[in-house]
Amino acid sequence: MTMNRVTPILRIFDEAKAREFYVDYLGFKVEWEHRFEENFPLYMEVSFGECVLHLSEHHGDSSPGSAVRIATTQLKAYHSRLLEQNYKYAKPGIEETPWNTAEVRIADPFGNRIIFYAPLQAE
Repeated sequence: MTMNRVTPILRIFDEAKAREFYVDYLGFKVEWEHRFEENFPLYMEVSFGECVLHLSEHHGDSSPGSAVRIATTQLKAYHSRLLEQNYKYAKPGIEETPWNTAEVRIADPFGNRIIFYAPLQAE
């Protein structure tokens, strides 16, 4: 038996704000979108490299305030890229943790926490 990639579902409430945060700010790309009918809630997949997230406006798909940890390489360069964008709602720092990771923590507009991390020795 094997287990494969995990795809978290994060609750969103506003499509424009979700695109501004995940696509424009974080640099993810939209892979696909789905609505059962026009003017129904959005369910979409975004990706950045091998990282895949599902974003859902559907009640019950997820609870706001969830947290996702995303392993990454070149964390310092990514952190610099985020700061250069001068995003109005986030100015994340890099934290070194007791468990030997460097982490960049960012809250999305819906209260979900995205934690990008790398082993300290990789930085």
